[in-house]
Amino acid sequence: MKSVLAVILASLAAARLAGQPAAIAVVEKKAGVVAFYTDDGKRAGEVKVESFPHEIIFSPDRRSLYVTNNGLLWMTDPGEGHNTISIVELASRRQVGVINLGSYRRPHGLALLPRSGHFVVTIENPHGLLLVDPAARKVLRNYDVKGQNPHMVVLGPRGETAYVSNANSGAVAVVNLASGNVEKLIPTGQNPQGGVLTRDGRRIYLTNAASNTISIIDTEKNEVSGEIKTGENPARIALTPDEKTLVYNLQRGEGIGFADVGARKQVAEVRLPGRPLSLALTPDGRTAYLGLQDSDKIAVVSVAERKILRIIATPAGAGPDSVLPLQ
Repeated sequence: MKSVLAVILASLAAARLAGQPAAIAVVEKKAGVVAFYTDDGKRAGEVKVESFPHEIIFSPDRRSLYVTNNGLLWMTDPGEGHNTISIVELASRRQVGVINLGSYRRPHGLALLPRSGHFVVTIENPHGLLLVDPAARKVLRNYDVKGQNPHMVVLGPRGETAYVSNANSGAVAVVNLASGNVEKLIPTGQNPQGGVLTRDGRRIYLTNAASNTISIIDTEKNEVSGEIKTGENPARIALTPDEKTLVYNLQRGEGIGFADVGARKQVAEVRLPGRPLSLALTPDGRTAYLGLQDSDKIAVVSVAERKILRIIATPAGAGPDSVLPLQ
């Protein structure tokens, strides 16, 4: 009887949490789910997608999420991979659609084109960038990125160009989304990864994981105009709303780094209880979330105080990667 009562109580508790506003959506890569957590770290539900999802963004109306189902745990793993993107509705917390990419497989990085409601997504098999219409649930165009293992993508000024990190080529491809041409290949550092565009659109700060640097890309000249040295293995990056501080994860360094934009210098690191594969800032720039995939934890860090606020435990084997603040 006690075990039956325990199950009933657990079910009631889960139902109560499911009705609570979620603060973050988490791509739990190893478990193949998108999970939801409240502000105090309680698990408030999950949605099963496909195996090894990687990245996540909002739909244009912010009512749904788009999730890339890569099909492999690491970008270095051999294999065909999956060819779908899940559409997860926030209100119901369920998968409401799947975009089939056909022969294009291993989707990864995403960026939304707000004017059209379309999005671009990198693919690793074959190497390229796709333009996708999520309303019609179809691929509109495939772009040749002139490089190997396109991993992350950030839009340039006015959303007319896409800057694609060709991770195994040590360069960023500047893709004109209208013409389809690669306007330039910008040499950065080894293993280029995530980037962030300044509010005026004049600079992109882009991490180079194997070089332990951040490249400063001048978007008018499409060339590297400076560099910031970082801790070990930066990969995802964000800029605080005042644009004075860059915040980024340090994978092998098992930490989070902070760089002064004006001084072009890393000014602090905070150690974390595991290797962070992702980083996301809340819109106000006060809080950073980092998925510690191999530790089954999410680190919540105060940007201003540069300290860990709390550690959220995920289920064993969840493998949390990308985190998306919802509020």
